[in-house]
Amino acid sequence: MTDSDVATTAPPALPTPQRSSGPNRARIVAIVASILGIVLCGSVPFLPIEQDTAVVNWPQAGSTKSVEAPLVSYTPLRMEASIPCASISELAATGGTLVSTAPPGAADARRYGFVATVSPESADAPARVDVVLRDQVLLSTPVADLQTGCALTLAAEPTRTTFSATGSEPRVIEGDSRPQVVGVFSDLDSASAGLNVSIEADSRFTSSPSVIKTLAMILGALTAVVSLFALHRLDNRDGRGTRKFLPARWWKFTVLDGVVVGTLVLWHFIGATTTDDGYQFTMARASEQSGYMSNYFRWFAVPETPFGTPYYNILGLLAHVSTASPWVRLPALLAGIITWLVISREVAPRLGAAIRGNRLALWTGALVFLAFWLPFNNGLRPEPIVALGVLLTWCSIERAVATRRLLPVAVAILIAGFTLTAGPSGLICFAALIAGIRPIMRIIIERARTTGYIAAVGPLLAAGLSILIPAFGDQSLAAVIEMQRVHSISPNQPWFDEYLRYQYLFNISVDGSLTRRFGVFVMVLCLGVCTAMMLRKGGRIPGLAAGPSRRVVGLTIGALPLLMFSPTKWTHHFGIFAGLTAVLAMMTAVAVGTKLLRSPRNRALFAAAVLFLLAVAFTGSNSYYYVSSYSVPWWDKPVSISGLGASTVLLGLTVLMLGVAAWYFFREPYTAGKEPSAKHARLLAISPLTIAAGAMVLFEVLSMAKGAITQYPAYSVGRANVDAVLGQHCGLANDVLLETDPNASMLTPLSGSVATALSAGGATGFDPNGVASDLRADKEATATGGANTVDTSEDTAGNSAGTGGGAGQTGVNGSSVALPFGLDPATTPVMGSYGQPSPGTLTSDWYQLPDVGENATRGDIISIATAGRVRSVDKDGIVTYGQNVEVEYGTARGVDDAETDAVETLGKIAPLDIGPAPSWRNLRVPLDQIPVEANSIRLVVSDYDSKPDQWVAVTPPRVPKTQKLNDVVGSQAPVMLDWAVGLAFPCQRPFDHRVGIAEVPEYRILPDHSGALVTSAWQDHYGGGPLGWIDLLLTAQTIPSYLDNDWARDWGSIEKYTPIDPSAVPAQVDEATVQRSGTWNPGSMTMVF
Repeated sequence: MTDSDVATTAPPALPTPQRSSGPNRARIVAIVASILGIVLCGSVPFLPIEQDTAVVNWPQAGSTKSVEAPLVSYTPLRMEASIPCASISELAATGGTLVSTAPPGAADARRYGFVATVSPESADAPARVDVVLRDQVLLSTPVADLQTGCALTLAAEPTRTTFSATGSEPRVIEGDSRPQVVGVFSDLDSASAGLNVSIEADSRFTSSPSVIKTLAMILGALTAVVSLFALHRLDNRDGRGTRKFLPARWWKFTVLDGVVVGTLVLWHFIGATTTDDGYQFTMARASEQSGYMSNYFRWFAVPETPFGTPYYNILGLLAHVSTASPWVRLPALLAGIITWLVISREVAPRLGAAIRGNRLALWTGALVFLAFWLPFNNGLRPEPIVALGVLLTWCSIERAVATRRLLPVAVAILIAGFTLTAGPSGLICFAALIAGIRPIMRIIIERARTTGYIAAVGPLLAAGLSILIPAFGDQSLAAVIEMQRVHSISPNQPWFDEYLRYQYLFNISVDGSLTRRFGVFVMVLCLGVCTAMMLRKGGRIPGLAAGPSRRVVGLTIGALPLLMFSPTKWTHHFGIFAGLTAVLAMMTAVAVGTKLLRSPRNRALFAAAVLFLLAVAFTGSNSYYYVSSYSVPWWDKPVSISGLGASTVLLGLTVLMLGVAAWYFFREPYTAGKEPSAKHARLLAISPLTIAAGAMVLFEVLSMAKGAITQYPAYSVGRANVDAVLGQHCGLANDVLLETDPNASMLTPLSGSVATALSAGGATGFDPNGVASDLRADKEATATGGANTVDTSEDTAGNSAGTGGGAGQTGVNGSSVALPFGLDPATTPVMGSYGQPSPGTLTSDWYQLPDVGENATRGDIISIATAGRVRSVDKDGIVTYGQNVEVEYGTARGVDDAETDAVETLGKIAPLDIGPAPSWRNLRVPLDQIPVEANSIRLVVSDYDSKPDQWVAVTPPRVPKTQKLNDVVGSQAPVMLDWAVGLAFPCQRPFDHRVGIAEVPEYRILPDHSGALVTSAWQDHYGGGPLGWIDLLLTAQTIPSYLDNDWARDWGSIEKYTPIDPSAVPAQVDEATVQRSGTWNPGSMTMVF
């Protein structure tokens, strides 16, 4: 039998090949065009590109004013500096910076940069000049020892650095010692003759194809197409005519189609997005200015070539039209719909009559497809494209086998190649080619007997090599090789670490969520059932086409080891199996149906297997990523009701079903030959896999719907997507409220004394300096396997800026504690219990609440800047241990009365604490929880725990005057959007970079605390991220922020950046365009400091 027929009859003999001048011409055209296509496409990586170069020369326009020019590669290609001794003499009296590549005052200026300074003369020492390059002292000598008319020179290149001072031997440092550059900074007032700094930025990736490369790509594509057309003509020599491209009645829309498409569309609006959406979204947006698709958040902004082309470019085009989430995620929705149409119109018919006419099999495949697709493929990651691409590759191979033609093989190679460019996981498409290699080889050998091997194979090679056109269209071979070298910075796990992917799948985290587990478990179950049935039934499942069904199984088995070669091991990559698992589920529905699996015992065992996999899946949490998890039930823990875990119930049902199987086993000898009753037969016909998949789809949709309904009117993904359709597409930026001036929000004490009011009601065991010096947040157990986690060589800050403690100016009540959020020490007292040996209590003065304003409210919340550990209770009633902080409220008989007993106490309330402890954060009390008649509040604090880490510190209460983040930041200011938040803030503009030089951001937006730990580590100096140059150039201050109508939510944080050197201005960059060969390499990028 043939590979695609169910029948066992021999295939009909092929018609005698027709010989005419037409096919001979087609053969010649196929040979010539394919050879040209191979040569032209194969030469694309080596052909010249046009590179935009960038050089910063200083002084600029005769001025020694400091300039900013942060290099995304950190170090320049080359740097030359010449400092005449006349400039040194200018600073000899006062001291200062001669030249520095980082602003004076930056903590790591000497560690990473080039710094030349002059120390003024003192009573103990003469004036000195010091030159330091990346913590290496190049020169340290008295100014008086320098020769008249001398100069200091530096020449730093990738392989060596040379420093010299007139009159001394040059110092040569072998290897790469180029300094990090964020600008040129100096205290010089004038430019002496010979003063010069020249910095050539590493802009090797800012390139476009040269004329000859453009012509080669156009001609290569055309000749490849011509060779495929000739191959089609040669295919037609079989005399069987042109086959229909689309299956019959493909346009007929069924109820099942409506369920699948309707669910996908509904999920598009209310469903969870995926882990790296902000990552891909920001890369696509930034590519418009940078000129290439850079890895914006890590690896020194190198390109992602050859991956991401053209998929990420399509995202960039969509973002150029609109940044609304439903719009930019359209490719995923379309991929889902097309994948289902391919499964139902093309795959199912090819698998045989047992599926074509089996409604149960089709419904099983549809529900499993939805259950797998929804949690994995609703965002901007490439998995939806790969899931579609691997199915299309398989379909093309099957068409080739069924028609015994080679054009479908070429199409399969094209699809596989383009799918691979979407992401490394696209490599699994080649498993489809491998699965069909034997029948394809037979077709090639048969064709070669009449046309020759070149005419048969040449167009296939031309089709495969044509993928080099988009992959290397605007990049050179040398640039891509350097990109791969830079990507050796972690995470870059080898193939043998594949076990990590499955380890993460069993964690209580987004990577190990129950919805993700279910899809993967069903794939393994179906693969096992189909393989076992084939082995038992002589290599085929009765009723299914032997060849196609074998190749589906072989493709899936082959794809799993190919996934090992993906450089990261996160579970979101499993999304590529959504379509294949649906196909396997249809085959499984046939394999375990009553026609094949007649034994009630075996059917009960299969039901037990499904229940067991559900039980294991439900040991995971119902987690989704970042804002998608808001108010979703069981988002942080396994599903349970009244303390009874769903996994326990399912495990009990598993045992029960095993008991049923045992009952059938012992009963079989006594019921041999008897047909089950009609009622019993109907029960046996129920497919447990279909029920489980349907229940899981319902659970997923209802979970997200419940989250959106519970959150309303507060932010949710569903509400934000509906708002976007209605024209309000700014997402979270319209719901985050910023307290831009917390000092103006401070409440007035009834006593009128700001300095003493905080302790006016009595203070024992509390002191103005009772705050720990180190307030860094506790190390959280962020789940191993959280997306894109990395190990670095240094600690990653777990705090938003300014909340980590330290010493500051002496304040109004004598405190020298560094205050957070821009609070003014002159008007903000502090009282804390840290370091006090005895129990402490603190009662403040009464503070006057605002009057009702024009908007009929007196504000949204009361906010209290607090450090230490505070007792709190979350929405689920879970208590966090700590010291008591309470807000008492009452009614003052006269607000001008300074006596505390003039206030009638009405009640008290514990504020909400979103953490993290022990850092500074804002406790909050919603004002709608305080009676309208209450016009005064006071703080009552107690610390009865003598443990050193149990303490608390407070500042006076505030009623924040807030503005929407979108109104404060707007859409024009450059922003450092952490990769986790990019899609949640579509109206904020990521800072641009061009020709290797970045725009300086004004703000940074971070995710919630646990997410910020991950994003900060990912974007840090160790990995070549933007924080590596931002921290050298800017200081940050956290702006107090709150999520409107969801005051207990840690949505994230926002920081305002201030230049360390406020006098610096953006550098003027001298740009030019030069032609480089495809193998030109200016030197290796600096990866280790």
